[in-house]
Amino acid sequence: MEPLTEHRRVSGPVVYGFLRLVNVSTAREAALKRSLAEYCRQHELSLSGVFTERVIKVNSAAFTGLMDTLDVPGTYGVVLPSASHLGPRAIAAARGKRITATGARLLLVRKELPGLARRRCPGHGGSQARRRGHGSAPVLEAES
Repeated sequence: MEPLTEHRRVSGPVVYGFLRLVNVSTAREAALKRSLAEYCRQHELSLSGVFTERVIKVNSAAFTGLMDTLDVPGTYGVVLPSASHLGPRAIAAARGKRITATGARLLLVRKELPGLARRRCPGHGGSQARRRGHGSAPVLEAES
């Protein structure tokens, strides 16, 4: 009997990764590549390669190479750890438009919501309990 389709190795849609790594340690680079691979595994995508940009230029060789691969038939999209890997805001916006103009999907491992990154984390500048109005209360003796 043939195994069910879910149990066969099927290659998913082809994607390419893109990392912008300026002054980043090799350990950080390896961790980012693992996060792209894990994301693709979870979403049944075939990560066919990762382009790594190490210089701050609008038309770097890495980004040009990425754009060239998007012309290959069967390419589904580009996967990034976060939108910041496309570069500073103005460059990232232009690059995002160029990628989506090819018909490719722009996939983010970690979506960044506007304003959330700048908000204070609980525990900084006062405890969460104090902000909720649950300050310290006197301890009452237990009844015997």
